[in-house]
Amino acid sequence: MSKKRPGGESLPSTPSTATDRSPDREVPAATQAPEPDPKRWWALAVIALAQLMVILDGTVVNIALPSAQRALGMSDADRQWVITAYTLAFGGLLLLGGRIADLVGRKRTFVIGLAGFAAASALGGAAAGPGTLFAARALQGAFAAVLAPSALSLLTTTFTDPKERAKAFGVYGALAGGGSAVGLIVGGLLTEYLNWRWSLYVNVPIALAALLGTPAFLRDRSGRRGGHLDVPGALLGSGGLVALVYGFSEAEPRGWTSPSVLTLLVAGVILLAAFVWWQSRAASPLLPLRIVKDRVRAGSLATMGLATIGMFGVFLFLTYYLQVVLGYPPVRTGLAFVPISAGIVIGATQIAARLLPRTAPRTLMSSGMVLAAAGMVLLSSLTVRAQYVPHVLPALLLLGLGMGLTFMPVYATATAGVPAQDAGVASAVLNTVQQMGASLGTVLLNTIATGATSRYVHSHVHDPGHGGATLDEGMVHGFSVAYWCSAGVLLLAALVAGLTVRHKTPKHAGNDAPA
Repeated sequence: MSKKRPGGESLPSTPSTATDRSPDREVPAATQAPEPDPKRWWALAVIALAQLMVILDGTVVNIALPSAQRALGMSDADRQWVITAYTLAFGGLLLLGGRIADLVGRKRTFVIGLAGFAAASALGGAAAGPGTLFAARALQGAFAAVLAPSALSLLTTTFTDPKERAKAFGVYGALAGGGSAVGLIVGGLLTEYLNWRWSLYVNVPIALAALLGTPAFLRDRSGRRGGHLDVPGALLGSGGLVALVYGFSEAEPRGWTSPSVLTLLVAGVILLAAFVWWQSRAASPLLPLRIVKDRVRAGSLATMGLATIGMFGVFLFLTYYLQVVLGYPPVRTGLAFVPISAGIVIGATQIAARLLPRTAPRTLMSSGMVLAAAGMVLLSSLTVRAQYVPHVLPALLLLGLGMGLTFMPVYATATAGVPAQDAGVASAVLNTVQQMGASLGTVLLNTIATGATSRYVHSHVHDPGHGGATLDEGMVHGFSVAYWCSAGVLLLAALVAGLTVRHKTPKHAGNDAPA
C-alpha cells in the first residue's frame, strides 16, 4: 500500500510501528528517549571529583612554588617550568586526548587519565631535584589532557533530560570556575601546615576515590568501531598549540619582540592553519570542522575564551596584592578567595541551573560577563591602604556570581546537540579554549601590569615623599591598568554571547548511538 502527500504524490508504505505519530498509538521503543541512568547522580559525583582535581592542580602549586624553589634549589629563570610544563602538555594535547576518548571509549580513558594523573602527582611530590618535578608536571598535564575531555563527554552523554542536565552542568560549571580559587586556599593550607610536597600528594587520594567509584557508577560504550586516529592532524594540532602556549609563556620574561618568541608564535599560527586545512580533507579528522562551524557552539567557545582571558589574571594579581602589598600570610591569602568560590557556586547551581531551562543562554552569559566586568572595575580602584571587607570583598562576590552565571550555560550550550561519537573531541575543544584563554590571559595581563608598574615607578622615582612606598604604589597601579583591560575583555565576551548564542535553551544532549 502507499500513502498520499497533500499534492497527490505517492509515498511508499512503512510499518505503522515505525511511523505512526498518532496520540492514540504507542510511540515505538526505537524512537523513545533512552531511560535515564539510575546511578547518574553518583556518576556526577565521580566526574566532579575528577574535574575538581584537574582544576585544583592549575593553581594549588602556585602558592607552594616559593617553598619548592628553595627546597630543590631552582633558579628564578627555571621556576616557571613548574607551571609551564603542566600548561604546555595540557593545552597542547587536549584535542588528541578528546579524540582518543571517542575512539577507545570515554570510561576507559577516564580511568587511564585518573591513574596516570595520580602516579605523576606522586612522582612530583617525591621529586629530589627540579628535573624530576618538571617531568612530573608535564606528565600530569598529559594525563589531564586525556581525563578532562573524557569527564565532560561522560557528563554530556549521562544527562539528557534538560532540567537534570542544567543541574549537572551547574555543578560542573561551579567546579570549573571555582576550582582555581579553591586551589589557592588548599595550596596555602598545605604549604603552611604541612609542606609544599603535599600540594602534589593531595591528588593521590582524590584520584583513588574517583577510581573506586568509576566501575560502580559510570557507564559508557566501548568506543567507536572502525575509527582511526588522525596522526597528521594530531601532530599539526598539538604542535601548533604547544608552540603558541610556549610562545605566550616566554613572552613575559623574554619580551614580545624576542626572535624566539616571534618564531614560536608564527610557527604556532602556521601549524594551526595547516591543521584546519588538513581537517577539511582527512578521512577521519581529529577535529571534525562541523563541530566548530555551528554558530551557537562557536559563540559559546568564543565567550569561554574571552571570559578566561579576562578572568584568569585576577588570581595572580590578587595573590600578589594580598601577600606583598597587604602582607597576608599564605593561608589568609587563600581564605580571602572563599567569596569568589561561593559566588561561583551560587551563580552556577542556584541561579543559572534554575534559570537555564526557561531562559535564553545568551541572557545568562551576557549578564554574567557584565557582572564580572563590574567586579573588575571595583578592583581597579584598590590602593595600598585598601581594606578587605569594604574594598575587595564586593568585587570578589561580583566576579564569582558573574563567572557562575557564564560558565554553566557555556558548558551546557557548547556541548549540546553533538553526536555521541564526537562528544569527546567537542569536550576537548571547550577545554582547549579555556586552557588557551587562561594561558594567554595570564601572559598578556601580566605583561600589561608589569609595563605599567615600570612606567609608574620611573616617573615617580624622584618625587619627594614617596621613598619605599613607590614600588607598592607602582604595583597597585599596574594591577589597576590590567583590571581595566580585563573589564574590557569581559564586556567584549558579553557582546559576543549576545550576538551569537541562540535564544532557546538547548533541549537535547548527544546520546550514545546504538551498539
